[in-house]
Parts: sequence; C-alpha cells; structure tokens
Amino acid sequence: MTSRNPRATHLARLAGLIADETRAACLLALLDGRAWTAGELARHAGVAASTLSEHLGKLVAGGLLAEERQGRHRYVRIADARVAQWVEELSAQAGPEAVPRPRSLRESSAGSAMARGRTCYDHLAGRLGMAVTDAMTTRLLLTQDAGFALTDGGLAWFDSAGIDLDRSGRRPLARGCLDWTERRPHLAGVAGAALCRHALEAGWCVRIGSERAVRVTTEGERALAELLGIEAAALR
Repeated sequence: MTSRNPRATHLARLAGLIADETRAACLLALLDGRAWTAGELARHAGVAASTLSEHLGKLVAGGLLAEERQGRHRYVRIADARVAQWVEELSAQAGPEAVPRPRSLRESSAGSAMARGRTCYDHLAGRLGMAVTDAMTTRLLLTQDAGFALTDGGLAWFDSAGIDLDRSGRRPLARGCLDWTERRPHLAGVAGAALCRHALEAGWCVRIGSERAVRVTTEGERALAELLGIEAAALR
C-alpha cells in the first residue's frame, strides 16, 4: 500500500478551495486589499447571502481568508500577502482568451481602467505598476537579474522620498508579481506595498469605481515625473 504524500494532499485541498466560480470571484474581488462584508461579496458574486456564507466558511477554514466581526457585521479579507500573490499569479496563467469581451461601454471602460492602473492586494499593478517598475529598473534602483532586489541606490531613494520600509517582518523587501494584464512582473513585497500606500495617502493616486482601479492625479503625474522620470502620457 502506497503512503500518501502530505504535500500532495494539501495541494489538492488548496486547489479544491478555488475550484468554484463563486469562491474564485470572492478571492479576485478581495485582491483590492480591503475588507468586504459578506453582503457586499454576495452582491458582487451574484449569489444569495446564505450561499455566499457557506463559501466564505470554506475559504476561512482553508486559511485563504481572515475573518473579522464588528457588531452584526462580518468582514473578510485576504489572509496575507502570500495568498494574494498566489491568487494573482494563478489568475495570470488563464491567458487573455479567458477574459470575456465587454458587453457594454461601461464594462469596456471598467476593463480599460483596470488595465491602466490598479492595486494588486497592496501594491500597484497594470500599466502604472509596470511604468514604476521599469523606471526603477532603468534608474538602477531595482535589479531583476536574479529575482527582484532593491539596490543601495533604491534604498536611498525610498528614504529620500520619505517612504518608510518596514523590514521587521519576514516578508521580502522586494519581489516580482506577475501582472495578469501586462504579462510581466511588477514590484511587490514590502517596497511595493510601501510605495502604493504612500501614493494613495499622498494623493498621487485615487481609487475609482467599485473594483481595484486607480487613477494617477495631476499631483501624482508631477511627483512620478520628478522622482522617477515617468512621462505623464505613460500613466493615462
């Protein structure tokens, strides 16, 4: 009798957790890095609240989501950056043919906004994320030779820009995350999260719509041009 491989068992359970369109829709929605109520996710997925509650229970029990309760409200969010990376990179493997053609002008506009700039859990993605990544690489602030890593110049750049890097945890300082629209890796990790947080807090970017799309403001265009030499046309 052949003994079971524990890792194979765990992988099969993990794959089973997302082998459902409703659960997959929830995970993708939660890549915006915010906490959602069960009701909000039910409306987003187009299912009854009771059905959604059952799905959320499985995702929480499986360690993919974390749950918080405030009064009568139940909130869920992606468990951690590792889960977000796994979901984003797995979705990127689906290929462009998996994305349906927009059925309306509204859907087309929303899709264009997501491709132009969005958050991927807690860092910037889309053309905006790639513009930042490419500019940092060109200026030798970031190296991609053997995985992503900040150079000494990159560390000094974050310091001069007033962007704090929390190096106290186990999360890598910089790593690549495969962008599902651009098909190339953008900057993630502690550095990517810090840059995204600063961009939103400083008003360089603002969230638009109900999903993950962000728009670079006039102030953001000015800041990114000064700090990274990114032309405004690349951000629109």
